[in-house]
Amino acid sequence: MPITRLNHAVLYVRNVGRTVAFYTEVLGFRELSAGGGLRGAAFLRAPGSTNDHDIGLFEIGTDAAPTTAGKDQVGLYHLAWEVDTLDELERLAHALEDAGSLVGASDHGTTKSLYAKDPDGIEFEVAWIVPADQLGKDGAGEQRGVRPLDLQATKRLYGATTRGGVGISH
Repeated sequence: MPITRLNHAVLYVRNVGRTVAFYTEVLGFRELSAGGGLRGAAFLRAPGSTNDHDIGLFEIGTDAAPTTAGKDQVGLYHLAWEVDTLDELERLAHALEDAGSLVGASDHGTTKSLYAKDPDGIEFEVAWIVPADQLGKDGAGEQRGVRPLDLQATKRLYGATTRGGVGISH
């Protein structure tokens, strides 16, 4: 049996309450049973998810050093979540910007992505996936590298409410 998708991620954080507030207030995750009885833990489900939980959070204390993964040690670069429409991607761009978390926005050809960091500096991506039947519609082809995301032009091209592809779009 092949692996079909990522079910959940577990993050170590400095302050579980602060992190729960970020993911629930900014990204719309829902907290489930406050850590399942585990002290200093929380489990969150993404809007529209059918997973038991999408993120597990475990508090390790405010004295924890920031992650240096990718700088001087190996580790996870980021997690990525999909949204259904470009309107939702734009809504989240504003929410992340208002929270001071947005660190970038990129057009990868097949994906239109926002990059942000949570309160502990853990990076994540939120992406809209170009539907398979619309690949290459921008005239640049599927493989073209990374460009800055022009969300308004992208919405005009694909439609603000066009449902994105799921996973790999071809």
